[in-house]
Amino acid sequence: MATKLNLEIPQDPFLPQEENLGPAFLDTQACLCALRGQKSVTSTQVAWQCIGNQTNGVYSETTGKWFNSIGDKSLRDKLPIWDASTYPDVSKAFMWDEASNKLVDVVEDKLSVWDQACTGRNHSGFSTSFYGATAAIQANNTPYDAAPCWRPGAIPITIQQVDDWNKNGCNEGFLCTNNTVNSLPQFCPPITQCQIARLAGFTCSLGGHNIGMGPFEPVVCQQGYYCPTEYGGREILPCPEGTYCQPGAPTPTPCSFGSYCPEKSTYETFIIPIIVLVAIDLLLAFGFVWYLIRKRFWRSREQSIGRLRSKKNTFTGAITGYKELSGGQDQDHEMMPMTATYMPGQDGWTGFEAALDFPTPESSTMDVTESGFSPQLRAFVESMRRATDSGRFGLSFQYTDLSFQPKGSVKPILQSVTGSIERGSLTAVMGGSGAGKSTFVNVLMGKTTNTGGTVMINNVPGKIKKYKKLIGYVPQDDIVLPELTVYENILHSARIRLPRAWSDKDIKAHVNSVIDCLELSHVRDSLVGSVGKPVISGGQRKRVSIGMELAAAPMAIFLDEPTSGLDATAASSIMRTLKAIGRLGISVIVIIHQPRMEIFEMLDDLILLANGQIIYEGPEGGVQDFFENVGFNFPEHSNYGDVVTDIVTGNGRIYKRSGDVSKEALIANWAVSRQNANIKEKHASLRYSKTSIAENNSQQRDQLKKRGAPRWKQLWLCLRRAILQQWRTRTAFCFEMALATVAGLLLGLAENSKKGVLFTGIYNAPFDVLSLATDIKSVPELALLTVIAIGLVSAAPGVRVFSEEMLLYRREAEAGHSRISYFLAKNIAVIPRMVFACMHFSTLILLLAVPIIPWGTAFVVNLVYFYCIYGLASCVSMIVRREDAPLIATMISLIVGILSGAAPPLSSVQDWHMEWLWRASPAVWLAELYFGQLVEPFRYLYQVDLAAKLVGFHLDWHWRNLLFLLAIGTIYRFLAYIGLLLGGRLRV
Repeated sequence: MATKLNLEIPQDPFLPQEENLGPAFLDTQACLCALRGQKSVTSTQVAWQCIGNQTNGVYSETTGKWFNSIGDKSLRDKLPIWDASTYPDVSKAFMWDEASNKLVDVVEDKLSVWDQACTGRNHSGFSTSFYGATAAIQANNTPYDAAPCWRPGAIPITIQQVDDWNKNGCNEGFLCTNNTVNSLPQFCPPITQCQIARLAGFTCSLGGHNIGMGPFEPVVCQQGYYCPTEYGGREILPCPEGTYCQPGAPTPTPCSFGSYCPEKSTYETFIIPIIVLVAIDLLLAFGFVWYLIRKRFWRSREQSIGRLRSKKNTFTGAITGYKELSGGQDQDHEMMPMTATYMPGQDGWTGFEAALDFPTPESSTMDVTESGFSPQLRAFVESMRRATDSGRFGLSFQYTDLSFQPKGSVKPILQSVTGSIERGSLTAVMGGSGAGKSTFVNVLMGKTTNTGGTVMINNVPGKIKKYKKLIGYVPQDDIVLPELTVYENILHSARIRLPRAWSDKDIKAHVNSVIDCLELSHVRDSLVGSVGKPVISGGQRKRVSIGMELAAAPMAIFLDEPTSGLDATAASSIMRTLKAIGRLGISVIVIIHQPRMEIFEMLDDLILLANGQIIYEGPEGGVQDFFENVGFNFPEHSNYGDVVTDIVTGNGRIYKRSGDVSKEALIANWAVSRQNANIKEKHASLRYSKTSIAENNSQQRDQLKKRGAPRWKQLWLCLRRAILQQWRTRTAFCFEMALATVAGLLLGLAENSKKGVLFTGIYNAPFDVLSLATDIKSVPELALLTVIAIGLVSAAPGVRVFSEEMLLYRREAEAGHSRISYFLAKNIAVIPRMVFACMHFSTLILLLAVPIIPWGTAFVVNLVYFYCIYGLASCVSMIVRREDAPLIATMISLIVGILSGAAPPLSSVQDWHMEWLWRASPAVWLAELYFGQLVEPFRYLYQVDLAAKLVGFHLDWHWRNLLFLLAIGTIYRFLAYIGLLLGGRLRV
């Protein structure tokens, strides 16, 4: 005897509510359809009755839909329940009219909601379970086919009411195979194994297919398959080729062009990016190998040619005997190639030093055509004339009562300095530490503005800064780019600073003459190298540094310790070159300490300073007489340079046995000396009119306007140089690409096990009770790992963009190079580097982690974050010492990455009212964009707004996130540029 269900328990259509008297089945809406008599159950006038609500049994009620029977059987024939010899005619439905006691046409509104759904069409699956339960009950066995839940003793809970079902049906993304209006979706307590799986975030499965915990519990559509909404969630189809299906997919997602997506794919594999990446890497590798082969070939060829030439020039007296050479054959250069460098005989001066045979020019005007100079030296002088529009291409300096007192300082650094520096002279500024030498020179160059006194250029007063383009400065350290050759360093300086009307051919000719005159022709194509890894000698590096200034055709050149770090021979050679440059009319002013005797005697004039005041100014040949007149004795055969240095530093007691040898006494002695009086008298005799000043200013203004390349051209020249530098440091580039590859590989492997399922939320109501363990942290964690990896990859290379060249930048900026052009060029030059690094990183992480984010979107946002980190590293390089900058930049990039909103979550930060700090980090904008891209597509399945609230991110800020990333990266660069302008004042 069948038992009836309690009304509080959801209806189980598979479980018979009463004993069946004849054929019966369950239709497609789980209505129970049975063959019976119309007026009475056993009457011969039979029909099929289908009821949805089986509470009272089909034989006890006349409700529901009725269908005529096809066949002549009745209950009296004692037919089995599964008999199919008679079946309902579903073409027309009827209902029982109690008033007329007969069947009438059905009126849907008079039927219950459960009965309205009845179709009368047999559902074999439902009926099979129904028959199995009936047979089990008849055999007094447990009706497992009608078990409401798979867990023994569990009672199901209806999770969707009939009105909601009729309105919305099965939730999108779910498979509701057995659910109808008469078998509403239910929740069953899971068995232990499935409870563990759900807590781990997995759907319970059997035989590779997702299963519910009861026959009427919906299951989320399995990954690799999709459940079309048009079938009401009753069909599950394999994901076709060319598409992929995540868990709960209602429709297959088309794969991107060029992606690999076989049938039943759960993610797309990006093929084109990896092909492009491999192709680019192979091309680069081939290019590197080809370059090395060519380089080795040409080097071998040059060595072979050199050996042939040496053999050709070698003869043996034993075989051929000596042959008398005709006059002049040893000086014949006609058969030499046109590009060969002129090399005069060993008996004469070479390079600039050929000018030493000429006296100091009194008017700085020289008849070049009759000078007898070498072709290279003649070419240099001609270039100087063209650049200055005159044969008088030197500057003279006159200064009267010059003083400088820094703000906030009680003691002046310079005071009452009066004197002059003539055109074409080699003038040395000497003195002890703190004597004011550097300040004095900086005032003359216009780097420092004097607080008192006047300075005149060529006997005309005016602002010294406007002559900056006509003045060259060679710092003590040889500040040159080690990645460039001798020729490239000098050529860049010339292209930037020579008159803009000059053609590139003229500029190269001038550079060639400078290189030849500096005797650097044999190393012109050699890399300069760094101090730690030199390629050329120290003396040659110093000549390159001087050549970078001479390439600009200066009218005066200042040098700080030009002999520092050089051996005696190299130092003498450098000073002879400088003296020769002075002979050509260019004013040469050097700061020098304790020169050897040979160098000291090369000097034309001396300016000796102590405590910011002059001790002596005049010809080098008169310094001995001047000091001997005040009681000092110069020992015979001594180095007069050392003696003078000892005297001006207050250590001259060994040269003067009695009397005051202090610096104050020396200053007082100069103040009352005849030489000082003559200088002041000469200055007082200078007369200049406003007309002459105006004419001079006009000429100088016109000349200065023509000097230097325009900013756009400087940008292009600096960009070319920066790209060439990167090519020369390709080993560092390869290491950076390798690091980006490893980072992408490791992160991809770390996320690979999730197969692209990086978010699991709470299912949309009413199926929320079926939810698995949520995973709202995987996406923020992926973003966190991404920003940390990008920071590790790009922070150190970002620092090197500027930190390695800060000294060079200051030198070039002081020489008149455009700061903004240099800054923009360096930033533009690293864009390809960022693109390649981002491509290596993004391609591998997307290939292995397979997140459901478009490759283009992920690449762009990662690239913009590279842009931010490079900008941040540039800021660090402006305020931190070069040695510490890479480490500190990497640490700061890690801190910035931690502020991504992953841990602690941004929602907690909002509770602390500290969101503004996190929003200042570019990492939070990347993480928010990732979250929106990876979570928003699941809105149909999960309560994504709740997940966003728990994390603290916005789902629809895609473009806002990208724009803020760009803005932050740009702000970093703006701050870096401010730091660049401020120079070393911010450095710690």
